[in-house]
Amino acid sequence: MNKSIINFIITIILAFVFSLFLPWWSVMLAGFLSALFVPLKHSSVFFIPFLAIVIFWGIYAFTLSSGNDFILAKRIAVLLPLGGNPYVLILVTGIIGGIAAGLAAIFGKQCQLLLKK
Repeated sequence: MNKSIINFIITIILAFVFSLFLPWWSVMLAGFLSALFVPLKHSSVFFIPFLAIVIFWGIYAFTLSSGNDFILAKRIAVLLPLGGNPYVLILVTGIIGGIAAGLAAIFGKQCQLLLKK
């Protein structure tokens, strides 16, 4: 299998397991560890964990919000300048988590390079 696919799958699995016990920053830990143990090259170091967490958090937020008919998501979307659309809120949530995981993955790659020396 390709290293990108392996990193993608490991990031989602770690994010799911860590989210059961840790707060929101668990996606950063998942991105860091996946980049530390499955090294990627160039811009894929950021974008693979970014995409994995956007998909993971999007699905996770959608399933949690659909359980109460998006009541809380609609109210939060009204407070933020999102026009009251809960789906845009879910997308923004995923993007924020993806950026956090991508930056942590870059840090994990830098630590991996430092440990190699």
